[in-house]
Amino acid sequence: MHAGLLTDSVREKLENLLVQDAELAAALESPEVLADHIQVRDLSIKRSAIEPVVTGFTRFRALEAEAADLAETIEAAEDVELVEMARAELPEIEAEAEKIIEAVKASLVSSDDRQVGSVMLEVRAGTGGDEAGLWARDLIDVYTRYGASKGWSFEELEMTGDATLGGVRHAVINVRGEGVWAELSFEAGVHSVKRVPATETQGRVHTSTCTVAVLPEPTAVQVNIDWANDVEEHVTTSQGPGGQNVNKVATAVHMIHKPTGVEVRMQETKSQAQNREKAKRLLAARVFEIERQKIEAERAAERKEQIGSGGRSEKIRVYRYQDNIVADERLTEKFNKTQIIDRADLGPMFDALIEQRTAERLAAL
Repeated sequence: MHAGLLTDSVREKLENLLVQDAELAAALESPEVLADHIQVRDLSIKRSAIEPVVTGFTRFRALEAEAADLAETIEAAEDVELVEMARAELPEIEAEAEKIIEAVKASLVSSDDRQVGSVMLEVRAGTGGDEAGLWARDLIDVYTRYGASKGWSFEELEMTGDATLGGVRHAVINVRGEGVWAELSFEAGVHSVKRVPATETQGRVHTSTCTVAVLPEPTAVQVNIDWANDVEEHVTTSQGPGGQNVNKVATAVHMIHKPTGVEVRMQETKSQAQNREKAKRLLAARVFEIERQKIEAERAAERKEQIGSGGRSEKIRVYRYQDNIVADERLTEKFNKTQIIDRADLGPMFDALIEQRTAERLAAL
């Protein structure tokens, strides 16, 4: 079989995934894990993410062995008819193996993304005043409706609204489910909308923005925070938009991760314990994202390009309402605004982005 189908490093990664799959299968049969539905869900998502790779690579290895047997028959057999049968069959086996391993490699480069089953989605109104808040609210609504169609769950951790028109200034939402990071990671960046705002009386088109950040929620194993020594915590009374105290009980939690300077404030609930738990989860996600970006930057330097960085500061998409067009800066294809916004059908756009990222990562293997 053609030796260039798999490099040693890629084969090693695939062999490691076979081991990981066996470990996950064993864990999912453990009584301790089965008693914890959160662990069952998280491990099931991880195993589902690598299943196409494991199944494909297992089939590839069987074809490899079959091709080796046929090659040996051609080389050593004395039966002419048997040799001719082997010669006829070998190209078909090799062609099937090549087709399978290409699909396996495509699944391999996205398997890490698919294993992340929980993200912190942060949406913040940008330029454009009240209209920016309305735009942030509309975008959250699109994600919520799209997520519902995918079976994702949404947990609102923080929501700061606009008292005037019902917009959103800042929101943090935990989204859980299969494929949340593989798809929503593309949303990190600045979203710009060109439309006639509800606040506009003369029908003029305005440009407003909102910023989206998408952070993988790490497991305890993935992020190491010394909560006793590295995190400074303050408990205060909750504050309203103008800074006034909205209750007399100290329930709001403010955390600072001293090594990185990351700060988190949480005051969404009236329970100090609940606010502390939510603040710890958001702080862990932000610290983990710093580490993830650091590793990604190192990889980028090695191969001269960064894949899937999704920097928050860059404009990634423009929504032009009057033209009924959504233009993603990373794609040449334009999308229908009615489909994206009104129907919350983000699937075709995500498919195009995933295909592009997969091709880039395959080229870097």
